[in-house]
Amino acid sequence: MASTETQPSGPGDAIPAAAEIAVENPATGEVVGRVPELDAGQVAEMAARGRAAQTGWQALGFEGRGRVMLRAQKWLMDNAERVIRTIVLETGKSWEDAQNAELAYGANAFGFWAKNAGSYLGDERVRSSSLFVKGKKLLVRYEPLGLIGVIGPWNYPLTNSFGDCIPALMAGNAVILKPSEVTPLTSLMLADGLRECGLPEHVLQIATGRGDTGRAVIGHVDMVMFTGSTRTGRLVAKEAAERLIPVSLELGGKDPMIVLSDADLERAANAAVWSAFMNGGQTCISTERVYVEAPVYDEFVAKVTEKAGRLRQGVPTGFGAVDVGAVTFPPQLDIISAHVDDAVAKGARAVVGGHKGPGPGRFFEPTVLVDVDHTMDAMTEETFGPTLPIMRVADAEEAIRLANDSPYGLGASVFSKDVTRGEAVARRLDAGAVDVNDTMLNYTALELPMGGWKASGLGTRHGAGGIRKYCRQQAILVSRLHPKRDVHHFPYKEKTSRLVLKGFRLLWGRGKRD
Repeated sequence: MASTETQPSGPGDAIPAAAEIAVENPATGEVVGRVPELDAGQVAEMAARGRAAQTGWQALGFEGRGRVMLRAQKWLMDNAERVIRTIVLETGKSWEDAQNAELAYGANAFGFWAKNAGSYLGDERVRSSSLFVKGKKLLVRYEPLGLIGVIGPWNYPLTNSFGDCIPALMAGNAVILKPSEVTPLTSLMLADGLRECGLPEHVLQIATGRGDTGRAVIGHVDMVMFTGSTRTGRLVAKEAAERLIPVSLELGGKDPMIVLSDADLERAANAAVWSAFMNGGQTCISTERVYVEAPVYDEFVAKVTEKAGRLRQGVPTGFGAVDVGAVTFPPQLDIISAHVDDAVAKGARAVVGGHKGPGPGRFFEPTVLVDVDHTMDAMTEETFGPTLPIMRVADAEEAIRLANDSPYGLGASVFSKDVTRGEAVARRLDAGAVDVNDTMLNYTALELPMGGWKASGLGTRHGAGGIRKYCRQQAILVSRLHPKRDVHHFPYKEKTSRLVLKGFRLLWGRGKRD
């Protein structure tokens, strides 16, 4: 789940700052907090403190670090409503979206990484086919990189901002988190919570600020985890490359859904409406375009239209108050509006919604577009808002071709009662994750890797790779029983070398030629 953030943007400790950033509630326009904008010098001081604290944190081992994470899991549940309320105030999303896609993710992640970090990062014994290492001990070990920089997005301040800190910390690193300047309050609150749970001082620090703060973080850390737009991701990768530090990027998406003619249309319509409008469509794995086989197109559109038309949008005041909240990032409202206007100008029809909402808050109506095609930005560019364009296709082959006709490849979904056929279609889609008869649910399985193909990113989160990326690998070879001199040692002798060559031919030279 990524965002279309602008430049890398978010105190570790109470550091005085020359400027402040006002944090607004997108649903009301009210200022709900202020945070300091840290400069490069303050980030450098933060990095020095983090490096000094990291060695002691690493020395606690997986068990010691895991105890802190499990206490944090309980803290999160004890403070659930406070956390939800903070997320809602700075994002404008519904309480249910904050609970189900953020709180639940964080609680699961604390426990998951506490339990699995040791198995993912424990020493690995290796068997080799090499003749030269027979009888020797081979292993791979994982060492924390040291200081990790996490640059988070505005759309999921817990899941995709703070959430990436959890495996980095469990691997034994110190972390500087730079949350988006639009939604920094959740990260600050969770960092306070972790300190209450026993996290040593300076192991996790929050660098609030805008683009210059983000660039300063990149200049001082040993690895960068960035979630945001593809455009900004390229800039992050370029700056990391200048320092030859690793980078992991989760970037933009334009996730397709394919509805085959044998699909359970009621389930497919429910999934489409939820995955397009949940969090106001501000999720990189939101369903952003749908391809429906012609025989069931009209029925599917009718079901989606009816369900989308019943959605409630407004200021989220508590559980059950609204289904769809506000647009979190101010410029995003203009992008959504432009995509809808472009589609309508080129012949599309908005059968539901299609307009900005009234009042001081930032709202765009849940919008269903039909009669769409790939000449329209709504079908080809990341909209990142509450829109659902639906296109009629002749068959599965056309759907696959159009689904893959995109620079993005983050997620996708396929709906068919024939799960064998559905999986076969899924395997042909250019996407890092594909759900069959579900949407976005793969993200909740932390055992599965989550990462984008093509312009949707580099590397993955979750699974073994989601924590190993925060480490460097070391190969170790131990020779226990050995002669004084091996056959490949100096001095070289013709007779010995010819015997070795004969051995090579016996070992590798008996295969059949074509």
